[in-house]
Amino acid sequence: MKYLLTVDYHGGAVDIPMAQWKPEEIKAHVDYYDALTRELVASGEYVDGHTLTGPELARIVTSDGTAPVVSDGPPATRDGMLAGFQIVDVESEARAIEIAARISQVPGPDGMPQQQPIGVRRVMTSTDFDTL
Repeated sequence: MKYLLTVDYHGGAVDIPMAQWKPEEIKAHVDYYDALTRELVASGEYVDGHTLTGPELARIVTSDGTAPVVSDGPPATRDGMLAGFQIVDVESEARAIEIAARISQVPGPDGMPQQQPIGVRRVMTSTDFDTL
């Protein structure tokens, strides 16, 4: 089963923006993600994942079928704005939650686990529509 694991800009237990972290704290944060990704690739569970540009580069697009209306970001709040994601292919929801917990504990300032809320959403398959 594939799951989408989402990270937004909610800092969890850390309320210091990354732009104010020490360089070694940012490196430890990125190194943690890199090590987890290598582990998931080695286990065959990693499908894809990306870090996204900041909300200040976001665009919101709406359309009624004619010319699209494009609004510049950022939205009024960064909370809820997607910062990045991973897609994993795992045997169970429990395993997806286990991986999400590992993502949540990524280190922040002073190595403190960030405790970021990580969204866990199963990717629908064609069989999901059989029950509708």
